[in-house]
Amino acid sequence: MAQREFEYHVCDVFTNRPLEGNQLAVFPDAAGLNDTAMQAIARETNLSETTFVLRRNAETERERGVRVRIFTTREELPFAGHPTLGTAATIRRIVPAYLNAKKIILDLNAGRVPVAFPPEKNIGDGSYGVMTQPEPVFGSTHEFATIAPLLGLHEDDGARGPAAQTVSTGIPYCIVLLRSVDALARLRVDLVASEQYFQSSDAKFFYAIAQENPHVWRARMQFYNGEDPATGSAAGCAISYLVHHGIAMPEEEIHIRQGVEILRPSDLYASANSISGKITDVRLGGSTVHVANGRLFLE
Repeated sequence: MAQREFEYHVCDVFTNRPLEGNQLAVFPDAAGLNDTAMQAIARETNLSETTFVLRRNAETERERGVRVRIFTTREELPFAGHPTLGTAATIRRIVPAYLNAKKIILDLNAGRVPVAFPPEKNIGDGSYGVMTQPEPVFGSTHEFATIAPLLGLHEDDGARGPAAQTVSTGIPYCIVLLRSVDALARLRVDLVASEQYFQSSDAKFFYAIAQENPHVWRARMQFYNGEDPATGSAAGCAISYLVHHGIAMPEEEIHIRQGVEILRPSDLYASANSISGKITDVRLGGSTVHVANGRLFLE
């Protein structure tokens, strides 16, 4: 059987410094790979996510966007933040039709997600992108006394304010507001107990946040692949939660720092609007750095 070669690129997302942020493997031409192969390759890369670009004719891409599928080591996701930004930045860097494009639309399982590259933030080799996430859906609330043991925290580690709540812009997260960065540093999610809890819940993962200072928030997300250096989909849910509950102002951009505890510091910039109480225009920005490329061989 003839050997097949597939080009791939590795980038670090939500950082402008190599070897920080969240790693992503991008396969820019995944034609010929079926679902089973994509999932196996994602296990092989062993990163939080791996993306596969399925090119279509120019007219279809103009109308519907560039088709992209996102896989973790365990499953396919309808949407994820750093794969969206990183894949769009990679396409913009290597695909002739999209070189230095001001906007690229990705056609994900969750729908069409635009990624803009503001000229004022992309001087020289810059690759700062801003995605507009699907509009948030607010779900059930969660008693902190119930979930604190699942997070390895004490009951008094919860912040005074709104209850933890499920929010989804494509993936449902339980957004948990903590009283301090010190409490956040002690986060140790019991993955087995949490998975059992989520079986009867409308959330899939916990995303814990705490305010570091008036201008900066800190976040952590621990899940089945360990700890995530940056979780763009969850950050969109977090800003939606903060604006919805009046903690952040509509259209105010907040800086979220994640990955500090695992030495993969990441910088995410989030904003959302509120129109007659409805949260909309959920935007998340960050930089992408290309760090490696290679070829994968399959029979």
